[in-house]
Amino acid sequence: MTKSYVTTPIYYVNAAPHLGHAHTTVMCDILIRNRKANGVETRFSTGCDEHGQKNQESAEKLGLPVDEYLDLRSAEFKKAFDLLNVDYDYFVRTSRPFHKERVAQMEQSMMDAGLIIKKEYSGIYCKGCEQFKTDSDLNEDGQCLDHSNLFVEEITEANYFFPMEPFRQRLLDHIAENPDFVQPQKFLTELKNMLKDPLEDLCISRPKSRVSLGVELPFDSDYVTYVWFDALINYLTNLGWPDNNYQDYWAEVEHVIGKDILKTHGVYWPIILMGMGETLPKKLSVHGHWLGSGGVKMSKSLGNVVDPLVVVEKFGADALRYYLARHMRAENDSQISVELIQTAYNGELGNKVGNLLSRAAKFASDRLDGKVPSKGALTAEDEAARAAAMKAALGFANVFKLAEISSRTEALIMAADDLNTYFTEQAPWKLLKDPETEARGQTVLYVTLDSLRVLLEAFRQIIPVSADKALAILDCPIEEGTVWVPKLDRLQSGAQFGEVIPLFPRIAD
Repeated sequence: MTKSYVTTPIYYVNAAPHLGHAHTTVMCDILIRNRKANGVETRFSTGCDEHGQKNQESAEKLGLPVDEYLDLRSAEFKKAFDLLNVDYDYFVRTSRPFHKERVAQMEQSMMDAGLIIKKEYSGIYCKGCEQFKTDSDLNEDGQCLDHSNLFVEEITEANYFFPMEPFRQRLLDHIAENPDFVQPQKFLTELKNMLKDPLEDLCISRPKSRVSLGVELPFDSDYVTYVWFDALINYLTNLGWPDNNYQDYWAEVEHVIGKDILKTHGVYWPIILMGMGETLPKKLSVHGHWLGSGGVKMSKSLGNVVDPLVVVEKFGADALRYYLARHMRAENDSQISVELIQTAYNGELGNKVGNLLSRAAKFASDRLDGKVPSKGALTAEDEAARAAAMKAALGFANVFKLAEISSRTEALIMAADDLNTYFTEQAPWKLLKDPETEARGQTVLYVTLDSLRVLLEAFRQIIPVSADKALAILDCPIEEGTVWVPKLDRLQSGAQFGEVIPLFPRIAD
């Protein structure tokens, strides 16, 4: 892999940023940081979907002009991602003229090719999804599986449609020929099940009498574009499609999505691309959802909603980034709460990483005039500690998958835990008291700090701000834009320590 283009979905601006937005976006940021560290040229897009009925109605409820509302909400998302230290290249706003022009261009081309038809249609419509639903999309009470708190309604109206069934077998063939198209395997199986039966035509328009916020159809000014048919094209327009040599990055595109939008990205989007004559995405990386403590779905009425901005204000961005990376399971939903984040922050980051750095660096600094200790002959225990740190760090020295983030992060924490055990058992504070064992004491301190440095360099891909603060204490900064190779003994004996500050100050209940 020499190039990589990673995308989040673009998020509806009908409400403030929530934990789901934060999770997907931070995971993409971690993938990008991992790939940059391994010498891959990257592009990363996120942003906002500013069209559709939900956004229109939200502006109306607040009594704001639509443009003012979109500016306000998009700024909230941008601020949230900036607070989370997300290093994106493109922040999408579908209201931008360039995007709208390209959507209209695509629609006109498909209309000219005979791929869009107009007909009257009656169907069950979910306002939450802004989609027409089939019986399989509804629960036994006739409600949407994803929005059971909203009542669906039957709508009859004339609209424009894109027939998907003629492309279904081509998509199945593509999946068979590209077994990594959807990861993890559980979601690939779900996608295949979605494609077992013939596909209904996709309604690609909404009458302006019902929805006015959207891209006007170039061939009928009484309609706007269905919000997903508009939004999905952002993955191409970000690259300057159809110009700008977009193919170099498009060939390596990876869409990171939550499991609730697998159908739009795994069925609608590939078939739309086939209709456009474009190549399909290289990969869909899918993740589960977060549940409240005890495995209960988050609900304002239950008081178990985790607001990412509140967490950042209380613990800092890296505390949330770490929890999201470490505690999301690959194929299933996972639990989160402020209490669980606090426990992980204090117990894992604080005790196993921050305290060890503070103890070892401060002890060495106090005893050795603020200088990094010297390394002498190594024992088997020293070599084992160093090897464990290197093994964990090497997990970040190659390009990993979304589903591997949790296990790679766990390996770093386990190695830090082993390093704490090594430090306690070797007891360098005792060794330094006796002139005959002082050199051995310095070696133990050096091994501890240098091994911890190796882990911190890897941690830069997960918790970049905290890791860089720690490396500054050790006077071992990493130059941005360089290919990272884990290496022992980068810690320079005799170098001056930076100010030893608490890396993860304990947060009391």
